[in-house]
Parts: sequence; C-alpha cells; structure tokens
Amino acid sequence: VAVLSQKIAHYMGLDRHFCEYIHIAGHLHDIGKIGIPDGILLKTGKLLPEEYNLLKRHSIIGYEIFKNIDGFEQMAEMIRWHHERFDGRGYPDGIRGENIPIGACIIAVADSYDAMTTSRPYKRSFSIEETVAELLENRGKQFHPDPVDAFITILKDEERYTGDGAEYKRRVMI
Repeated sequence: VAVLSQKIAHYMGLDRHFCEYIHIAGHLHDIGKIGIPDGILLKTGKLLPEEYNLLKRHSIIGYEIFKNIDGFEQMAEMIRWHHERFDGRGYPDGIRGENIPIGACIIAVADSYDAMTTSRPYKRSFSIEETVAELLENRGKQFHPDPVDAFITILKDEERYTGDGAEYKRRVMI
C-alpha cells in the first residue's frame, strides 16, 4: 500500500515531500487495528454487524494515535479517512468528494487494490483484470476518479495490466 500510494501520488504530480509523506502513511494506514480484538481481525467467516462496526473504528484509533504529533496531522487525516467514499457512503464520517483529502483517496485506491489481489481465508484473490474492472466500476462512486486513472496508467506502464477495459464493459452491459 505504501509503495503503490507513493507511485500514484508521484504520477499525479504531487510534490516530492508529499510523495514521501504518503509512503509513510501507506505503511501506517491500518495501525488502528492494534485496538481491534484478534477474534475480529482473524475471523474467517462473515463479520456480524456489531463486529464490523467495531472493525470500522480502526481508522479513528489510528487517527487518535497521530493527531497531536507535530508534523503528523496530515498523515492522521489520511489514516482517518482512507475508508471514506467519493459518494459519501464511507466511514467514519461520511464525508464526500473533494472534502476527502487527496492522500486518503490515494491510499483508498492502493489499499483496495492490495485487498482485492491478496487471498484471504474468507475470499479468493482477484486477477489484475478483475481488480481493474472493480476500480473502474467504482470510479466516481467509491473512489476519487483521479487516483484510479493514475493507478491504471501505472499498471499499464508497468505492463501488469494490458487490458482495454473489456471486462469492465462486459460487467456494465450485463
């Protein structure tokens, strides 16, 4: 997540200091999970609503760790809001669109890519093509469009994704 976030920020033309900063934030974005019981974090089945609500607190816990450290305020905000959605349906605060700091939007794309392409005991990993289709389908809904566009261009540049969006087009037409 850290490396991907830094690459996206760099591609978007954000300054060197910000790119270094988001790299650190990418490493620490889920630090709040230290405050979540292992029984929830390691559960292999579907979380109960109360378990999911407790898990969602990890972004606030992470924010609380860093919010009062001089020079870490911006990182604290990235950590707090990396699960916000562009359409306002995210958590913990339900903020939307351009009100979400761009660093949090970038981390959201990198984190989602990592989550989708990594196998877990409770789900299979997606292929890169499936993941790109999911990012495109949720572009402007869950994800800020600019980091999605930057990330897909990076994948193409690295020849990790050679698709033309056909999978996305098929899913939209169904």
